[in-house]
Amino acid sequence: MPLIALLVAGLALAFEQLVQWRFGPAGLVAFALLTVGVKAKNTTLSSIGAIVLVVLLTNPTGS
Repeated sequence: MPLIALLVAGLALAFEQLVQWRFGPAGLVAFALLTVGVKAKNTTLSSIGAIVLVVLLTNPTGS
């Protein structure tokens, strides 16, 4: 069980670094909103974070 938790935490940190590298501060804020919204079970925060990430992903210039 601790190994799975460590792997999940490592993947989350890697994904966070990837988002920050690719999309800059806006991506980091969006990922933080999404994470906090999911952990707090707040659909408003998670929806805002997801929408911002989708907008960043669909932006043709990349950032």
